[in-house]
Amino acid sequence: MEKFLVRTNKPTDAPPAAKKLRRYDEAYLQFGFTATADLRPQCVVCAEVLANDSMKPCKLKRHLETKHAGIKNKPTEYFKRKLDGLHQQQATISVHSTVSKQCLEASYVVAKRIGKLGKPHTITETLILPAAQDMCRIMIGDSAAAKLGAVPLSNDTVARRIVDMSNDIREQLIEFVKKSPYYALQLDESTDIAGQAQLLTYVRYLRDKAIEEDVLFCRPLQSHTTGEAIFNVLDIFIRENGLAWDRCIGLCTDGAQAMTGRERGLAARVQQVAPLVKWTHCMVHREALAAKKMPVLFDSVLNQSVKMINLIKSRPLNTRLLGVLCQEMGSGHEQLLLHTEVRWLSRGRVLQRLYELREEVKWFLTEIKSDLAKHLDDTMWLASLSYLVDIFDRLNGLNLSLQGRETHILLLADKVHAFTQKLDLWHGRISRGNCDMFPSLADFITDAGTSHNFSSLFQSASEHLSAMRKQFATYFKEDYSSFAWVRDPFVCTANELSIDMQEQLIELKSDSRLKELFSSCPLLSFWAALMQEYPELCDVAFKILLPFASTYLCEAGFSKMTALKTKYRNRAQIEDDLRLCLSNIEPRIEDLCKAKQAQVSH
Repeated sequence: MEKFLVRTNKPTDAPPAAKKLRRYDEAYLQFGFTATADLRPQCVVCAEVLANDSMKPCKLKRHLETKHAGIKNKPTEYFKRKLDGLHQQQATISVHSTVSKQCLEASYVVAKRIGKLGKPHTITETLILPAAQDMCRIMIGDSAAAKLGAVPLSNDTVARRIVDMSNDIREQLIEFVKKSPYYALQLDESTDIAGQAQLLTYVRYLRDKAIEEDVLFCRPLQSHTTGEAIFNVLDIFIRENGLAWDRCIGLCTDGAQAMTGRERGLAARVQQVAPLVKWTHCMVHREALAAKKMPVLFDSVLNQSVKMINLIKSRPLNTRLLGVLCQEMGSGHEQLLLHTEVRWLSRGRVLQRLYELREEVKWFLTEIKSDLAKHLDDTMWLASLSYLVDIFDRLNGLNLSLQGRETHILLLADKVHAFTQKLDLWHGRISRGNCDMFPSLADFITDAGTSHNFSSLFQSASEHLSAMRKQFATYFKEDYSSFAWVRDPFVCTANELSIDMQEQLIELKSDSRLKELFSSCPLLSFWAALMQEYPELCDVAFKILLPFASTYLCEAGFSKMTALKTKYRNRAQIEDDLRLCLSNIEPRIEDLCKAKQAQVSH
């Protein structure tokens, strides 16, 4: 029987055998070659690096005879000297490269500090670098001071570094917002020192089971400040950066016509492209509007007080003379405060200082023969002033409690509700002639004695409190009682939810581990931590908690913008500086340095 020999072929997808590397031999130096760290031959004459396959005497000799025919008969000692020179050259390049990278990183770090503090870019050349060199020269030596001179810190260099870091922060922020299931916006418009309208926008989003908020952009409005113009700037930024309008669930602004117009206002235009958006009127602005109206008696007292203050503060001589008078009388203060209508806390602080210095101001106005001095002798006028001091102090306390970061609508609504209940309490007590909740008024009435009748003042105060209560009810109409379970899921029920969500809420209540978490972290962080476990409940909770409740961050940002863009820097483009100054995101300096070619300063 004929036998057949069956040959089996190796599978075609078998991994190739590892390539064998040729090793370097010291004898190859006679051909002018050394070896690199990865076992490749390198010519000590021209520094050319060949492939590992060329690690053969014949190929190395051919390179020597072909490219360096004039030295092919040189002894080995000649090539050893060339090798020492090559090592020295490589060491010099390595040191220079390391110094350049260090200088580049130092340049970024210094520029970051300048941006964080909002200082002019020229401060590095005029102050920081010379001061650092002086300290190094004294403490370490001239060589250390000379090294600092290699750090590039010119005006233009610092500006470029700040732009790089600002762009890096913006890219990180955009990526964070894209990964968040929802985001909310807060924006406001203001005019800078150069008369340019600036639109400042903040964003709040979910990141790593925590709620974050950061500045999104600050862009100039080139012409009009209408709702359409503001929307166009906002819409261009959202679309250019690939953000989705359908995941925007909140928009918080003030109550200006450009923001609230029914057809062409910003809120209406945003809701046309983002159906989930709920517009919120800034609660701090609403509080200021609700407290603005006063009865005629108190309004006249406020106006006359402002006239007294302006008479003194508008003339430097009067200000100095009042200061001298206060020093001689041993007063706790030496100056009055100037009233500014746009500042939320101005009225309370101004009236408080005037009331504390009423005797000194009366003496001064009498000396200059001003007709306003008669008011400071009027007991009823002074009693009205003391009442205004107390009520504005309470309003300032409410205003301050509504400000701050990481607040939400339910928290601020509770504070406003508590204040309205206090208004009802105060109204009832002062209607019965009891003013002990207003300490300045109570002390003044006690000092005035029983010879004066303050019933008319109590009547005006009662009318004022009643009218204020109605104003608060007008400006704060929202009812958040149906979201009590969001505020405290372990106590409240939610019959308005679907049966599946109610069952999830029962499971949540029964988890003792979550009770400990609820008591140890903020409300926003609590719901963010449950996103994976209870997505439906968290979805509803985020839609009420994620939107901003006030434009406090924008107002604080405009204060920083005023410090950045002064009359000496009125042409500065401040978006990058402002982002670096306000953002909580750290720039990736190490990555920025890798993307740059390191160069020292000349």
